[in-house]
Amino acid sequence: MTENLPRTARPLRVLAAMSGGVDSAVAAARAVEAGHDVTGVHLALSANPQSFRTGARGCCTIEDSRDARRAADVIGIPFYVWDLAERFREDVVEDFISEYEAGRTPNPCLRCNEKIKFAALLDKALALGFDAVCTGHYATVVENADGSRELHRASDMAKDQSYVLGVLDEKQLAHALFPLGDTLTTKDEIRAEAERRGLAVAKKPDSHDICFIADGDTQGFLANRLGKAEGDIVDEAGAKVGTHDGAFGFTIGQRKGLRIGHPAPDGKPRYVLDISPVNNTVTVGPAEALDISALTAIRPRWCGSTPAAPGTYTAQLRAHGGETEVFAELVDGELQVRFTEPVRGVAPGQAIVLYDGTRVVGSATIATTTRATAAA
Repeated sequence: MTENLPRTARPLRVLAAMSGGVDSAVAAARAVEAGHDVTGVHLALSANPQSFRTGARGCCTIEDSRDARRAADVIGIPFYVWDLAERFREDVVEDFISEYEAGRTPNPCLRCNEKIKFAALLDKALALGFDAVCTGHYATVVENADGSRELHRASDMAKDQSYVLGVLDEKQLAHALFPLGDTLTTKDEIRAEAERRGLAVAKKPDSHDICFIADGDTQGFLANRLGKAEGDIVDEAGAKVGTHDGAFGFTIGQRKGLRIGHPAPDGKPRYVLDISPVNNTVTVGPAEALDISALTAIRPRWCGSTPAAPGTYTAQLRAHGGETEVFAELVDGELQVRFTEPVRGVAPGQAIVLYDGTRVVGSATIATTTRATAAA
């Protein structure tokens, strides 16, 4: 077993972010085993923490904080709960709502990593004299001979989480520890390790989906916050084919739940092609109309130095998506990307993360897309 921990002449003072799940608990235990001086902290991110978990959905409940505390007791480290609920609401939840309201599809996990775990938490940790923040993410930080850091994919691609960490800059990477990143083991083996260590979270189900939408009903959550606003569903020619209760409830590429009154002339399924918050209209069409050949992305963040010249990379467009080859260049501060082969169902608001081999080059937010061909 190898560990993604730096070789230092002295133990580091490490703040271990403990969510109450098995990954963060094992990561904290490994940091202690590596000889570091570790303190556990659970982030209270909900103003009403009893409401954020339904089975394996959500997180941040009182139950989670208690599970984290029990794990810290077993590991033998100090433990605290830090209230970051207001910061989380402003930087993650409200951003999520406003992005959907604008017709975009955000990824709140990236925003949380950027604004909470490796900004608010790291800033506070450094101010208190800690050297690094440790999390249970599956990714790897590599230190170069000149002392600079690079973010790389986890050794096990099946568990790799580098996509949601692509927003981290080199300064943040310099203070990040991911003890699970070099682990060539299955999740069952991580759970078995937790059980060997006496951690009660060994059998706790993983949280998934959006943590602040515990029931998984994103459309219901948004309707609750933004209110229902009936509008038209139209085809590419502008003909009305159905109605909806709010354009914010749809994402590019969506097929189910369209409430279309009659089938397409060719009898094939229709997908969401465009969302217009200005006139509250959702446009649908055939699957091939989802193919795009290029995109423009804004607010690039680089995991190291800014690329000096245009180049060929691989890109990942979803947290659990595959890689595709692209040519990318910076033009007036925006990332212009061309795909070697068309890709399907890319939505403004999503993140594109560029890779050079296993190294994460950086991340940017998709602003516009270019359709590969006109619909037949």
